[in-house]
Amino acid sequence: MEPNPLLGVLLHAIGGLAAGSFYIPYKRVKNWAWESYWLVGGFFSWIIAPWVAALATCPDVVGVLRSAPGTSLFWTYFFGVLWGVGGLTFGLSMRYLGMSLGYALALGFCAAFGTIIPPIFNGEFVALASQVSGRVTLGGVAVCLGGIAVCGLAGMRKEREAPAAEKTAVIKEFNFSKGLWVAVFAGVMSACMAFAFAAGKPIADLAIENGAPSLFQNYPVLIVALAGGFTTNFVWCVALNVKNRSSGDYVSARGASLPLNYLFAALAGVTWYFQFFFYGMGTTRMGRYDFSSWTIHMAFIIIFSNLWGLYFREWRGSSKRTHRLVFAGLLVLLASTAIVGLGSYLAQVR
Repeated sequence: MEPNPLLGVLLHAIGGLAAGSFYIPYKRVKNWAWESYWLVGGFFSWIIAPWVAALATCPDVVGVLRSAPGTSLFWTYFFGVLWGVGGLTFGLSMRYLGMSLGYALALGFCAAFGTIIPPIFNGEFVALASQVSGRVTLGGVAVCLGGIAVCGLAGMRKEREAPAAEKTAVIKEFNFSKGLWVAVFAGVMSACMAFAFAAGKPIADLAIENGAPSLFQNYPVLIVALAGGFTTNFVWCVALNVKNRSSGDYVSARGASLPLNYLFAALAGVTWYFQFFFYGMGTTRMGRYDFSSWTIHMAFIIIFSNLWGLYFREWRGSSKRTHRLVFAGLLVLLASTAIVGLGSYLAQVR
């Protein structure tokens, strides 16, 4: 398999576009509680879509999973469960912060932790930091954190500047302090997906041995990891259905169109899955420093989600200076993806 960092970055950009856009269909769901449409969308993104993608691209997926080492299956699923906690609270950050700020903070922390922790865990960090390519890559992560800080500063300015009516006109439950803590927790826990991919490497190797193209080797891994994520979200959403007495949402939209609610929730879920559809391909092309894929992927999500947030006027009522800060944060994040990509490229030409 010939590494191609430029192709890898492009695939991560497409995945970032999908992830940065998935929440839009949820805005069209009417008269359902958050936990109801989140669970319906999750069923499509964490159960249906992974199986469809794997069956379409990898021969004998069931056989691959049956012959995979038990430890690999367990840890891939376990880290998927932890990632599911992050995904669950990530959805809450959208409620309190909106698309632009929620994505920027939650996924920014996710990018940093998901990139740095795996090489530390594997005992590779010192060797990484001793090489020029590694230092460039780590520098890209630092730049990414700087972009997060700029976006966070813009969010705090918005909190101070915009009247309450303006903040809640687009984001009905806007609450910066609550959303900030949720976003930090979501970012840390969501980084566990990077560990799930690492734990699932034996599964990916078996997929290749069974004839799967190297570009699609991670799709059986996603079946296991996302099943763990679904477990967490299913338990929590059902508990909320019982607590909030919203279980009836699945059979009634109370005046709205029930089929359309299912359609938009399913569309959101499938769109969400496409982030890992392309992420799984992108990692196979990043070469020796494929761990940097996580930073690139997260940065692209933040960029596209912020563009959508600006389109939906989530920043209205804020000053021009705050708007300039948002754009500055996006430019810094974009620069971080270029730096990380350069680090991966340097690792290949050594």
